[in-house]
Amino acid sequence: MEIQAWLATIPPLAVYTLVTVVILIEMLGVPLPGEIILVSGALLASQGVVDPLWVGVCATFGACVGDSLGYLIGRKGGRPLFTRLGRRFPHHFSESNIATAERAFDRWGAWAVFFGRFVALLRIFAGPLAGVLRMPYGKFLAADLPGGVLWAGGTTAVVYYLGVIAQEWLHRFSWIGLLLAVLAGALSTWYIKRRARRATQRLMAAGPADADGAPGTGAPVSIPEGGSTSRPAPVPVTD
Repeated sequence: MEIQAWLATIPPLAVYTLVTVVILIEMLGVPLPGEIILVSGALLASQGVVDPLWVGVCATFGACVGDSLGYLIGRKGGRPLFTRLGRRFPHHFSESNIATAERAFDRWGAWAVFFGRFVALLRIFAGPLAGVLRMPYGKFLAADLPGGVLWAGGTTAVVYYLGVIAQEWLHRFSWIGLLLAVLAGALSTWYIKRRARRATQRLMAAGPADADGAPGTGAPVSIPEGGSTSRPAPVPVTD
């Protein structure tokens, strides 16, 4: 049974509670389908099953409180926390994913917390990683609260109004409205995933310039034996 169909079978209070709890736990660093729950709740709101305002409020509360708790856990647990999470969730907390998230924090600082809401890879890392890296809590909170409001409230509003429009089309244009709604949803999903994938690829390619790698690529520099990196002198060519 699809999540949205299942949510429609439970009372509205249970829907609000589920949206809050799932998103809160996801922000602690546990890979749960928080965004799917949020979108499903917003679609139910467009059908009049639940109140869109409460869906947005609960999602925002879960996102912000969950991130703050994740920050405290990361600050207390330190880097060994990711080692333990990597054993439990190897797909999400692989060394490459952690390195990509760290590069984002090194490059963007608090902006990584703000924009991390909209990138699946960074969303579950933002709170715990900020704590592990000892980012000042005031700086973290200043980026986290606006990001949480924009992600949770904005997603709820956009999905809600798209759902309302789709419902109107279905009533007015029957199968034509259904086709257009499905097409719009597919294009929106494709665009969001494309932007998130490109952002992740840029992060993975944006390694800091240091002695161990080439600037902006993170690729190692090959050094021959003896430690010299100079090029060999050209061999003169004689006729």
